[in-house]
Amino acid sequence: MSELSPPKPIREVADVDFARFHEEIRPANEPVVMRGVVRDWPAVAAALESDKAIVDYLIGCGPRKPVGAIAARPEEGGRFFYNGDITGFNFVSGRGQMEQFLRDLLQVSDDPRPPAMAMQSEVIPDVLPAFGEANVLPLLTDVAPRIWIGNRIRVSPHCDLMENVGCVIAGRRRFTLFPPEQVVNLYPGPFELTPAGTPVSMVDMQEPDLQRYPRYAAAWATAQRAELSPGDAIYIPYMWWHGVDSLEPVSILVNYWWNDVPKDISTPYDAMLHNILTFRHLPPQQRAVWRTMLDYYIFESNGDPAAHLPEHARGMMGAPTPELFARLRATLRKIVG
Repeated sequence: MSELSPPKPIREVADVDFARFHEEIRPANEPVVMRGVVRDWPAVAAALESDKAIVDYLIGCGPRKPVGAIAARPEEGGRFFYNGDITGFNFVSGRGQMEQFLRDLLQVSDDPRPPAMAMQSEVIPDVLPAFGEANVLPLLTDVAPRIWIGNRIRVSPHCDLMENVGCVIAGRRRFTLFPPEQVVNLYPGPFELTPAGTPVSMVDMQEPDLQRYPRYAAAWATAQRAELSPGDAIYIPYMWWHGVDSLEPVSILVNYWWNDVPKDISTPYDAMLHNILTFRHLPPQQRAVWRTMLDYYIFESNGDPAAHLPEHARGMMGAPTPELFARLRATLRKIVG
């Protein structure tokens, strides 16, 4: 990374309450570090005491149901990624009891060269209900929290299809964020095979190969970075790319994903995949025509495309209602069969 300047810091705020979060932070659509938002959580107090104390705390919450976990060999340097020829991954997956995973994590915490270990995105009300009842984020009381547990691991930059608040419980975490438009400079991997649900950047943030990925320098110029300690939280806006480095042998994050969109609409990600099938292989002249049509009808580059029509004649371009969405779905079913 010696060729690239350090990224600028993510803006930090303190004393965030429900009103400030929803009326100031979210509408700005910029990442924000919220220092000390969950410092009063019992889980954070246990983590600050010791690694053993937080492991004992989690086990004391009565884990239930098997959980998924992944592991990579020490020589991978904590980076969960692809294998050498991108035919699979450099880690293995399995399922087991959370208590055993926690004890294994603690057992290798003093190892100078441990395997990378992670338990990812388990829904807390399902697997640790007592934890969820004792550790509540007042900013998002109606969103189900998820828990992520591991050691010193590296997650490649990727984007989520939702807004995200991540709360650090144990260990320090470093977040590096890129705005959504930097997808053109981040060299995403394949859709069909991805370690993070959506495509990840193929560039190693620790050792970027700028000869192979020259546009990454432009992405890096827009990057923002922050290091969070137990009790801190970060707001990651919709579709912002983020890479995450866990910096301690026991690292725990609780996150909240949500979308404020009509529940009846289709997933934009799925629609994009259908657009790849529909538009990508048209002749260039035809693709240019359809770009104009999409800009006009979907992205409203010239304002409301149905504004010149009376309301009763706007049809599928009318105001969003459950009835409209039902008609659209029925029309699409006729088209696709």
